Amino acid sequence: MGTYREILGNYWGYHDFRPLQLEIIESVAAGRDTLGLMPTGGGKSVTFQVYSLSVKGICIVITPLIALMKDQVGKLNSIGIKAIAIHSGMTPPEIKIALDNALWGNYKFLYVSPERLATERFRERIEKMNVNLITVDEAHCISQWGYDFRPSYLLIKDLRTIFPDIPVLALTATATPKVIEDIQDKLRFREINVLKQSFVRENLIYMVREKEDKNQYLVQTVEKARGSGIVYVRSRKSTKEATDLLVKNKISADNYHAGFTSTVRSLKQDNWVNNVVRVMVSTNAFGMGIDKPDVRFVIHIDPPDSLEAYFQEAGRAGRDGQKAAAVMLYNPADKSKLKKHLATAFPEIAFIKRVYDALGNFFQVAIGFGKGQVYEFNLGVFCETFKFQLSMAFNSLRILQRQEYIEFTDEIDSPSRIYFPVSRDDLYRFQIANESFDGFIKLILRSYSGVFSGYVAIDEELLAGRAGIGNDMVRNFLKRLKSLKIIDYIPQVRTPYIIYTRERISLERISISKENYDFRKKDYIERIESVISYLTNTSVCRSRFLLSYFGETNSPNCGNCDVCLSRKSLDYSDAGFEELVTRVKELVKEPVFPEELIFKLGGNLEATRKVVRWLMDNKKLLLRIDNRLEWSSL
Repeated sequence: MGTYREILGNYWGYHDFRPLQLEIIESVAAGRDTLGLMPTGGGKSVTFQVYSLSVKGICIVITPLIALMKDQVGKLNSIGIKAIAIHSGMTPPEIKIALDNALWGNYKFLYVSPERLATERFRERIEKMNVNLITVDEAHCISQWGYDFRPSYLLIKDLRTIFPDIPVLALTATATPKVIEDIQDKLRFREINVLKQSFVRENLIYMVREKEDKNQYLVQTVEKARGSGIVYVRSRKSTKEATDLLVKNKISADNYHAGFTSTVRSLKQDNWVNNVVRVMVSTNAFGMGIDKPDVRFVIHIDPPDSLEAYFQEAGRAGRDGQKAAAVMLYNPADKSKLKKHLATAFPEIAFIKRVYDALGNFFQVAIGFGKGQVYEFNLGVFCETFKFQLSMAFNSLRILQRQEYIEFTDEIDSPSRIYFPVSRDDLYRFQIANESFDGFIKLILRSYSGVFSGYVAIDEELLAGRAGIGNDMVRNFLKRLKSLKIIDYIPQVRTPYIIYTRERISLERISISKENYDFRKKDYIERIESVISYLTNTSVCRSRFLLSYFGETNSPNCGNCDVCLSRKSLDYSDAGFEELVTRVKELVKEPVFPEELIFKLGGNLEATRKVVRWLMDNKKLLLRIDNRLEWSSL
């Protein structure tokens, strides 16, 4: 099997591990349940991949991100490591073959979406597997206090009953102290064991810029900046508007969002990664799983809904260790916009119930039926049919998911797949008897391997080009072969899925708990308030502010953010400034005139006057109607 460093070098070409990777590997090797907290781009996947390759058996990897799952499986297979994935976008025959291959085919990694854990077929097969590790990626999803809670993650605890002696490795890039505790509790850790890498990014400069004209600032900043970058906006429409603005100003840019096909998204991503395009303007759909180390700037035109999301997205800059900047643009209107999102994120309960009832009618699921059924789901058509506002319907489905009535997957872009259920001998006999299909079957066999052992992704356009015929003719050939039971052909589909986790119930029986509505709504408000506090903060170092949010309370000032640069102009060291502010607080317990305060503080009067003025400008000291100063209670 080789040592950990040998495995790392043989498969990934690295001479040594990044910080914390080896500690995590050694922790699970000792049989300990482990929670690994590593920043975005820290190399979380290497930890479970290297460990599993060092021992016999298969590693089960649970992740909610189907696109990332497929990407990792593809990368592992490309370097000669056998990996396979199971998710809701697969048909029952595909899932059966994948599970059989995982059980009997000497695979090292089985990636699975959390909702699959509840199925009878999965449990029957998995009990027979030689599992060496259970890995929970995006582990914050198991916590009701996490910013992306998914009830299906709670099924993971059942694996502990099946494999009581197998360690669990939970991985996440963002977790508050409350979430860290909850993850270990929900995963039934046998002992508290958190391995945490400091989230300090010394090379990353955080900035907030209050700008009425964000577009003008964007163009001017990107023109001055060096290297490639990402610009995040909230809507798909905004990605095009901002891209057009940059291109109009002769800046190489492209836009990206989940509405594009996988082929288009891959092309756009490759162009950016390979520096054909300099700036990618995107919704939050862009960045997950992309390892481009030389990103010099990340700019948020629209503030995100949480600091967790911001920290992840900003953290995509400067992974090569060189100087990079993360800038959030802000104007007073953003505060009200963020608060308006609350009504969309948490529709009235009566509306949520209507969405659930409409869903059953949409799929023609009778009351008392539907449990375990998987349906392709077009949200746009659904909303048009029942006259729902799209974002409110989307968030209603998320709340119904938290209530465990349904599972609502992200959009899955699945290519066309084929599988030969017949033996090679039977296929040969068919080719002799059906000469018109012979050439086409030979083309498939020349173009793709593994079609007898499992479902293989195909490209009809590629086959058409090689055969010198039209795409429609290729599809007709495939459909006819399927009707003759020579192949199973699953045409390309691009859609989210709805899975009924329990039978459909009547409208009056639908119940939304306080935990899933009132408490989550309160938590959401607190997250928005944290974002607003970050935006409006003018006295605490940006880096320190973010790190404190994630539980690192003793970090130093970065010295480079807009707040630190503002304070540097005051001619005081950090320690001197903090000491002076402490004295100011003491002296203004009773209101005092500004000059009186300056005189009492003493020292260099001009330097002291600068600090007092700075505290007033940043609304730490408030000037009362009687011209006396008092300390702000905010």
